[in-house]
Amino acid sequence: MKHMLCRNRVKDYDKWRVIFDSNKKAGEDAGLKLLNIWHDNDDMNNIFFLFEIESKERALEFMNTPEAAEAGRISGVLDGECHFLSEV
Repeated sequence: MKHMLCRNRVKDYDKWRVIFDSNKKAGEDAGLKLLNIWHDNDDMNNIFFLFEIESKERALEFMNTPEAAEAGRISGVLDGECHFLSEV
């Protein structure tokens, strides 16, 4: 099983979440299954989320589309990172 763990620092969690949720089907179509979302206890605008993924290649393809870049921009993503993980 493969996973992708991501972190986004955003301007406003509530605005980010609406845009994030509106892209659910596109993510599912790219083989991403959302498992959980957390926020930092001291900063609600520092978000962590975990996906089960079909493949790293499909996940990267989805993340590198112009639509994903636009969703990040309008949702107020300030910075972020993703890590691809495999169970050991």
